[in-house]
Amino acid sequence: METILSLQNVTKKYKNFTLDHVSFDIPRGMIFGLIGENGAGKTTTIQSILDLIKTDSGTIEIFGKDHCKDAKEIKQKLGVIMDGLNQNPYLKCGDLDKILGKIYRSWDSQRFFSYLDQFKLPREKKIKELSKGMNVKLNFAAALSYHPQLLLLDEATSGLDPVMRDDILEILQEFVTDEQNSILMSTHITSDLDKIADYVLFLHEGKLMFLKSREALESYGVLHCTEEFFRALAPEDYDAYLKEEFSYKVLVPDRYTMRTHFEGLLLDRATIEDIMLFYVKGVRS
Repeated sequence: METILSLQNVTKKYKNFTLDHVSFDIPRGMIFGLIGENGAGKTTTIQSILDLIKTDSGTIEIFGKDHCKDAKEIKQKLGVIMDGLNQNPYLKCGDLDKILGKIYRSWDSQRFFSYLDQFKLPREKKIKELSKGMNVKLNFAAALSYHPQLLLLDEATSGLDPVMRDDILEILQEFVTDEQNSILMSTHITSDLDKIADYVLFLHEGKLMFLKSREALESYGVLHCTEEFFRALAPEDYDAYLKEEFSYKVLVPDRYTMRTHFEGLLLDRATIEDIMLFYVKGVRS
């Protein structure tokens, strides 16, 4: 499977933080979620990919090309949506058609105006007059209208209400259906990733803690048990645990096998948020 984005041992050192030898590959046709608490290195990773900050070491390739040397060519096929205002606030929504049409060789005016209609964005309204949610929708309309092959999203859906966010998630799933396009989506809304991510990358204090597939994540469970039962578990039976006043909460990687071996367990399916909390706050096995 062809790799569309590759990071190898990417390191960026600051006074009080280091993005520490981060490596991963994203193949075509996949949605990768990037999670981690605030300050974990998610935005630093995105900015490194975009060459907005210079890394200290490591390599980054997009479409098999160096992200710095071949930046001009890469940007023709790279869509970027970041939290906040991405467009000139004094332009009208419809003005972006002429401006972006001069920048991107594959700009599709018909597609752009179709998105404006779909998102109920008035063509004659100035961007500075849009709500945050409308700005987010405009950013998506612009980024998707030059047929990018890779989307980088940094908290891009944070300003949307649940209904519109669900609509955007459907569009993102459609974006990868031809198995040629991919998405790297950094977000704190982990429930979005529960719905659409093929893989999840978890950063903690600048280090890549895990890269897991949706299938692996869906097998995780949260076991609620007594101390006696917990002490009987083997270290390989769980990833992490949290001790409560009168019981234990245990993150198990295979809740199906656990339930087969032990009847009557209180064993819930673990969400991505649950797994993240166990890795950050729990005691690792």
